Amino acid sequence: MFDECLVRGRRFAPARFCAPLAGYTHSAFRRLVAELGGCGAMWTEMLAARQILNENFRTSPWLRRRPQEISLFYQLMVNAHDPVDRILDRLGEAGADALDLNLACNARSIRSCLAGSALFDDLDALRSVLYKVRRLWPHVLTVKIRLGHQRPEWQPGFVERLRLLEEAGVDAVILHARFLEDKFKRRARHELFPWAASLTPLPLIANGDFSGSEMLQGRADQFQSVSAVMLGRMAVACPWVFATWDRPVSVDLASIWNRMYHYVREDFPPAVALRRLKMFTKYFAVNFKFGHQFKVELARAPSLEDIRCRAEAFFSRAPVTVAQPTIV
Repeated sequence: MFDECLVRGRRFAPARFCAPLAGYTHSAFRRLVAELGGCGAMWTEMLAARQILNENFRTSPWLRRRPQEISLFYQLMVNAHDPVDRILDRLGEAGADALDLNLACNARSIRSCLAGSALFDDLDALRSVLYKVRRLWPHVLTVKIRLGHQRPEWQPGFVERLRLLEEAGVDAVILHARFLEDKFKRRARHELFPWAASLTPLPLIANGDFSGSEMLQGRADQFQSVSAVMLGRMAVACPWVFATWDRPVSVDLASIWNRMYHYVREDFPPAVALRRLKMFTKYFAVNFKFGHQFKVELARAPSLEDIRCRAEAFFSRAPVTVAQPTIV
């Protein structure tokens, strides 16, 4: 299921993607997912477009692209006042060949920058940005959206924006099937994917609350019309989820956590690396029978050396084979 899809004539196989997640899908995490295999494309976490002008693509933990990351989308937080021409030139010079615009983030800090969902709301600004980016960017261009604001008669506004995306030359749409106000407070509305796909000839990439192949097979009617699926929080909890899509794979949890430890330590300064490991562990802990204890113990670690010692102590007394986690 979802073996491949075509976007702007480019083949992505398999059509199972790792979603952008702020604070999580940095270079160290993408490296881990790529090495475990089975992921057809990965997205960076949302990047402030202007900041790209000042970052080093060889060393930045957000922009760095390792050889294993064959298909990497750079996701931008952009507004109508950003120097899009300079930003896209910088990405092109660095070898980027796939770009995604975030029109879905509803965080107050992002809206205050007139980006994310604020740009999605403002049709004139959105039109200006889309046409400018498409004129300057010759490679794959996608956008990530939500359903819009939860209000009566929301559908016409959603349809109007889909039409704009088509007219501007966007190559595919990632739909996180929640309203902007939902955050993660309620389930994603998977039942709306067939309706959304019927509205546009653009490839539709489904996002929101996906746990793996078994869940999708149980609701096949809701996903027959989408071109690909994108996993976010489940991929953080189980970075091997893509590798196990079609067949069981034996997983050593201690080994995977330790690899993440080394990769994060390599990419980030110590204080930032410690925070990233604690964030990762919050999700990764669901794999253990005593995962809450694991999460709490590591959250209290004052240093990288201490967090590793705490993890090794836990692994020495806990099973290190994968359980069946649930992300809610």
